[in-house]
Amino acid sequence: MTRPIRSGRILIIKHGAFGDLMQAEGVLHDIRQHFPHAHLALLTTPGFVGLMQRCPHIDEVLVDTRAPLWHLPRQWDLYRRLRAVRWDTVIDLQNSTRTSVYRRSMLRHAHWIGRLRGPAPVTGLRGQQYLLQEAGIDASHAMQPNLSWMAANVESLLTQLGITRPYVALLPGSSARHPEKRWPHYAELAAALQREGHACVSILGPDEKDLAAGFACSVLQGLDWFTLAGVLQQAAVVVGNDSGPSHVASCLGRPGLALFGASTSPLRSELARGRFETLQVDALESLPVSQVMDKLRPKLPVLA
Repeated sequence: MTRPIRSGRILIIKHGAFGDLMQAEGVLHDIRQHFPHAHLALLTTPGFVGLMQRCPHIDEVLVDTRAPLWHLPRQWDLYRRLRAVRWDTVIDLQNSTRTSVYRRSMLRHAHWIGRLRGPAPVTGLRGQQYLLQEAGIDASHAMQPNLSWMAANVESLLTQLGITRPYVALLPGSSARHPEKRWPHYAELAAALQREGHACVSILGPDEKDLAAGFACSVLQGLDWFTLAGVLQQAAVVVGNDSGPSHVASCLGRPGLALFGASTSPLRSELARGRFETLQVDALESLPVSQVMDKLRPKLPVLA
């Protein structure tokens, strides 16, 4: 029998990473819908506080710096802040060694919802869906995150930069720790798209200046999350790597394509949904532009 969940103050733990947090939007939606009058607080890392404060399903965002567990002064600070509130329920979406320590120490008096045993789920998002279902929470939104609340109005920015729609958004970057996820031929793809009459916009992160060389199209760099989401929401098609911005495009419901090499799994990424697909090859550097164009053509806007 499922234990009734007390719904006064609920702490949800989800530290990251960025793409995983974006995908959890539907899970947060389901929790909010199940507990419409509860106070829902999200415990996450400092870099995501400003972003998640805009999430319509969350009432409060708390910071966890994820200090080393042996760093007692910082662990004591977190303990003090968490114990200052009586949490009725904790929903652990992170399912990590760290959160298991929190369960045994800082939050041992709260009713805990988390995956404690059993085989690992196919993907992290599927695991969160099962977690809700096992707790008696309807999970109808879990696999369909919707980041429309994240998208800023970018009309004036597009006008200022002379960017006209429809355009194809290109996301050539990835985490700096994983350069193997980067397909190296985005500049050639932009040229091929423009030869066929399609406008392109290349979007780069603040540490990706080296990727700007060779693009004969508009290049946007260092956008905040909300502007990034706004530009992606207005795109006709999005092409990217296995990266956080690709997750944003997928969770915005945009038509698109994410490119994968052999180092990561499209299935485990959960990037494919709706009109957003994935393409995996053994060696990204050997993936020809022609093959990507063939995959993109059915998605591209019909030009007058």
